[in-house]
Amino acid sequence: MSKSRYKKREINTLITYAQKGDTKALEELIRRIQKNVFTMFSYLTDKRSDIADLTQEALLKLAKNIHTLKDIKNFKSWLGQIVTNVFYDYLKKNAKDKNLDLNNDKLLEIKDKIGCEPGEKCLFSEMEKLIKAALLSLPDNLRIVIVLREYEGLSYEDISKITNTTLGTVKSRIARARLKLQKELREFI
Repeated sequence: MSKSRYKKREINTLITYAQKGDTKALEELIRRIQKNVFTMFSYLTDKRSDIADLTQEALLKLAKNIHTLKDIKNFKSWLGQIVTNVFYDYLKKNAKDKNLDLNNDKLLEIKDKIGCEPGEKCLFSEMEKLIKAALLSLPDNLRIVIVLREYEGLSYEDISKITNTTLGTVKSRIARARLKLQKELREFI
């Protein structure tokens, strides 16, 4: 099958082909999801070089383990599990790194930043920076569940499985994360 024909395939078809060892299908699948994986990591840490490395590591794990995915319908939560595990491993390796946790000075620095032209694009860009800074200021356990819920659209049940916590804990963490974000962004929304 030619490379251009893969571009027209649905994700589920690409997953099926990739599971059967079709490298072109796997390449196309990775090409389609890499931006989402990168974005997820960008909401989990602020170190740009680490985001690229984490993305690469997660995509490599996906490529090596695609054959273990039992139900294609669960691909999104399976990928979420890979991202979560890679991020937790990263946190363990960098536990002593003080730059990993953002403090309120970082948020204030972004809030005070001026320098773009008026307009919606600038406003959206600045708001996105504020939201990202607020997310990064959350404790790790709250940050991961809110990103999985709000940015990946995973169900509470899937998040519970991914994070290996009870459904009640997931609901509680998401509620606490939303309250903290609401408090942090109150003057902007």
